[in-house]
Amino acid sequence: MNKKRRINRRTFIKTAAGGVSAALAATGCSQSESQISWFGNPAKKPPSDRVTVGVIGTGDLAKGYHIRSNLLNRQADRCDIAAVCDVDRNHRNEAAKSIKDKTGRKVGIYEDFRDLLDRKDIDAVFIVTPDHWHALIAIAAMEAGKDVYCQKPLTLTIEEGRAMVNAARRYGTVFQTGSQQRSDDRFRQACELVRNGKLGKLEKITTHIGGIDAGSWAPTTAPPPELNWDFWLGPAPWHDYTRDRCHYQFRWYSDYSGGKMTDWGAHHNDIAQWALGTDESGPVTVEAKGTFHENGPHDVAGEFEVTHTYANGVKVICQSNGDNGVNFYGENGHIFVRRGKITASDPDILKTQLGPNDTRLEVSEDHHKNFFDCIATRERPICDVEVGHRSVTVCHLGNIALRLGRKLNWDPVAERFVNDDEANRLISKPMRGGWHL
Repeated sequence: MNKKRRINRRTFIKTAAGGVSAALAATGCSQSESQISWFGNPAKKPPSDRVTVGVIGTGDLAKGYHIRSNLLNRQADRCDIAAVCDVDRNHRNEAAKSIKDKTGRKVGIYEDFRDLLDRKDIDAVFIVTPDHWHALIAIAAMEAGKDVYCQKPLTLTIEEGRAMVNAARRYGTVFQTGSQQRSDDRFRQACELVRNGKLGKLEKITTHIGGIDAGSWAPTTAPPPELNWDFWLGPAPWHDYTRDRCHYQFRWYSDYSGGKMTDWGAHHNDIAQWALGTDESGPVTVEAKGTFHENGPHDVAGEFEVTHTYANGVKVICQSNGDNGVNFYGENGHIFVRRGKITASDPDILKTQLGPNDTRLEVSEDHHKNFFDCIATRERPICDVEVGHRSVTVCHLGNIALRLGRKLNWDPVAERFVNDDEANRLISKPMRGGWHL
């Protein structure tokens, strides 16, 4: 894929007529010409270089990493935050206060993301919700003419990812997946050395992402008054509220996420795919072994080892044990990389200079900056929606293989399991209460 290819989006009003999702139609949200931001028309330029942003999902990650560290700090000269949205009143009010304290400006405060998306002044949204909401909100945002930065893991299911890619291509959306390790020079260096054969023939890659415990049972209670629990669940099956099912802990329940496999796997398996050059492909077989906790509420795999085999014979082995990071093993040596650290079996490997004919990977100094740069140029970001979809698909394949307990054959072109109806039924999940893609 040529990420530098310009992707000027079509005029939104022309595409919306044929592409509005049933999810929004069912909820009565209309798409009219009055909702088109300036980014809906590539020939029109903004009144300034600043991007007007809405943030959907304002928990700790959004407030700390996205809002305070980036949107109000590193990228403060690029954007203005105009609105925040969360189903937790305390979260959205705290986010709005932090913005006002920093900028002196009041922002719109919303419980329903559709009300935020109705605002025609908002050019781009940051989606920092639990995973089970990513697809519905992102597709609605794209249909509303917004560019999108969506936190990883991109999806809850494989089907959702393909729907998101299709929507992004239909509307010409600039879409950044929040797998920010692609904007880290250590990970890029490791992938360039592997891509260019500096380890000799690549034998295997291991990714180490940690496991989880069983959790502890908490009594069901009435949800706190500041939380709209029914809306938090949204498309997920109904479950009585317990304090350990939502906010950060949602990651360990399969109704909302994929456990460590998607939480950290979406980072490290993404780097494995980058090194292999499979950003538009994937493995051809997957097999797994692991354990599920029987005596606690966490229903995702606790410990595991998943082996993905690619068409070139290289295996990517994703494990719950080991030092968090990515290992590359070649016939001439070994590289280990994690955040803040890169080592090699021979230190001279890391001193290798690439030649004029070697493959160079895209350089991004900062993940948020790359997103705003691409909004201006209409280029695809370093972790475009297709990249995010393919990387988390690797993780979903691992979870499916763990559930079924047998080797699976995967067709990365058709994005289907080969002659396996039982496995193919797990590519998607039903949604509750009329929500659907």
